Amino acid sequence: MTDQTQLSRPETTRPASESTHGPGPHGENRRTEPGARGRTTIADGVVAKIAGLAARGVPGVQGMGGGFIRGMGTVRERVPGAGSRSVTSGVKVEVGEVQTAVDLSIIVEYGFPIVELAGDVRTEVIAAIERMTGLEVVEVNITVTDVKLPDEEEEQQAPERRVV
Repeated sequence: MTDQTQLSRPETTRPASESTHGPGPHGENRRTEPGARGRTTIADGVVAKIAGLAARGVPGVQGMGGGFIRGMGTVRERVPGAGSRSVTSGVKVEVGEVQTAVDLSIIVEYGFPIVELAGDVRTEVIAAIERMTGLEVVEVNITVTDVKLPDEEEEQQAPERRVV
């Protein structure tokens, strides 16, 4: 990921010259728009959710995360009341004032060309983040942690039953 000092957070404030009240250069009263009177900060978790949802929506992405993270998600899904897998599983972001960087860990369905799929994921994630937040996405790094084989889906759908 990029050095966090290069990243910055978005602001909606305008320069002082544009946000003055009172007479303008030609004697007219100028007021700022209500939307420009304050600051908007976007939390890292918001960007991570947007990235996770966008990546999961790309055909060929079977899941997110890898190794330990994925195993913990599976355990959490089986615990009653613990909820479903997190949208941000396999997503790490660094958010600055006007830029962000994203790291994704994905699981690919067997048969999809990985390089093309990674490009599609990158395109979708960048478009979603930039459209929803106004942040510039400086990089989306993708790690493919696994390939989901067709016979593995059957094993996962039919969990073992134990008699207690």
